[in-house]
Amino acid sequence: MTQIEFVKCVEGCQKQVRRFLTALCCGDSMRADDIAQDAFIKAYLSCDSVRDEEKFVRWIHRIAYNTFISSQRVVKTSVPLDELYSIESGNRSDASFKYQELYAALDKLSEKERTAILLFYMEGYDIKEIAEITDSTIDAVKQLLKRGREHLKHILR
Repeated sequence: MTQIEFVKCVEGCQKQVRRFLTALCCGDSMRADDIAQDAFIKAYLSCDSVRDEEKFVRWIHRIAYNTFISSQRVVKTSVPLDELYSIESGNRSDASFKYQELYAALDKLSEKERTAILLFYMEGYDIKEIAEITDSTIDAVKQLLKRGREHLKHILR
């Protein structure tokens, strides 16, 4: 893949990857942007390995997911739920608080459950593709989706 082809592909999927990472980071868009930047750099450095441009988006999601997992090993910080509710948003139309309840619920899921839920429902990947992105088996992904849905249902009640 040439540099021009790479830039074209990244421009086409950049918003999607950043949205996915923001959800993985439970709404922390600054952290998600940092991870996205690292993921795009890693992708650029190995773009020679891309043979099929049609699979680029799945390939970049896998790199973004692996970069997210690596970043989790370095920093394990989480805001307690009671602190989230003590924040006064003032104006409810503020976009930064639009999905705060969902992000708080996603934060209670395991990283693997959260990833499976987001890739399936938000990004529209099928189970086989999620298994490839997360380096899991199809049965493991099905189990993660089932558990993730059950946990979210319980949390959001």
